[in-house]
Amino acid sequence: MSNKEWVQRVLDHQDGLPVPYHLPLSPQPRRSLEVYYGTEEVEAFLDLPIRMAGPRSIKPLYAHPQQFGPRAVDEFGVVWATSPIDRGSPVGPCLNAPTLKGYRFPDPSAPYRFAELGPWCCRNASQYTILWIGDLWERASFMCGMEQLLTYVALQKPFVADLLEAIAQYVLGTLEVLLERFAFDGVALSDDYGTQRALVISPRDWRQLIKPRLARIIARAKAGGKAVMLHSCGNVRAIVPDLVDLGLDILHPIQPEAMDILELKRQFGRHLTFFGGLGTQQTLVQATPEQLRQEVRRLQRAMGWGGGYLLEPAITIQADVPLENILAFLDAAAGAARCGRP
Repeated sequence: MSNKEWVQRVLDHQDGLPVPYHLPLSPQPRRSLEVYYGTEEVEAFLDLPIRMAGPRSIKPLYAHPQQFGPRAVDEFGVVWATSPIDRGSPVGPCLNAPTLKGYRFPDPSAPYRFAELGPWCCRNASQYTILWIGDLWERASFMCGMEQLLTYVALQKPFVADLLEAIAQYVLGTLEVLLERFAFDGVALSDDYGTQRALVISPRDWRQLIKPRLARIIARAKAGGKAVMLHSCGNVRAIVPDLVDLGLDILHPIQPEAMDILELKRQFGRHLTFFGGLGTQQTLVQATPEQLRQEVRRLQRAMGWGGGYLLEPAITIQADVPLENILAFLDAAAGAARCGRP
């Protein structure tokens, strides 16, 4: 059974299989593992069953100040503060008034975006491959600034609808190129809706502004034969039934600090695959390696029954996670897989 087949069976909710796993890394932990293992091809060296990539951006996710300077501008015109350890932060919105007049969206089919994806898909053909296709609410917050966007939701809702519609068209344009040109297994949308306690906006506003656009993206991807993953940090419990209704396949990263992930499994485990669940705010940072191994085993048991669970830290591993804890995670996750796979 290949890694691709293994993950697909778990997504199909086949019981009795070990839990597949993934390891998202920010720059500093990646460098630590590269040194430890003596290779820059960490994912291949570890034979991670799930691989992720996506179209290229002018401002990459991790833009180092040595290469880009203290500020970098993305294709939407948003100015970002760069960082040597994480993705930086948006500091200069490109929309300073509630209108799209005079603003031109970038071309979703621009050749530079896809130049590296063909070889990547070929190299990872035996793994389960997921391509990131963009964002909706999150992109709008970058373009307007979060505080201003929330004000627009309250006072300028038609503008927010227009903006999200234009962003959705950009995402759909990206998706069309991917479906036409590349071989892969699933797509992912990154669209943080949650704070630690609740949604950023009301469920009613989410259903009015975001759900119809998200529905079209999910429907198009599934019509193209692809699984769909939604990433949203924070507490999104209020809209999980909506995501089931939309036909979402995978919900990521189910932060245990924000939601009762065992309750999610009990209520929606027959309909959704849950991806994530290992605490990054305390557990990965503060636990001993043995405590971390025990937590991995607990999640494998508690979330893995009936299939439909993929193990991962509940957010990309940051610079504050000790190397020995990353190694303990891999040891426990891969060890269970080696013991259980045919």
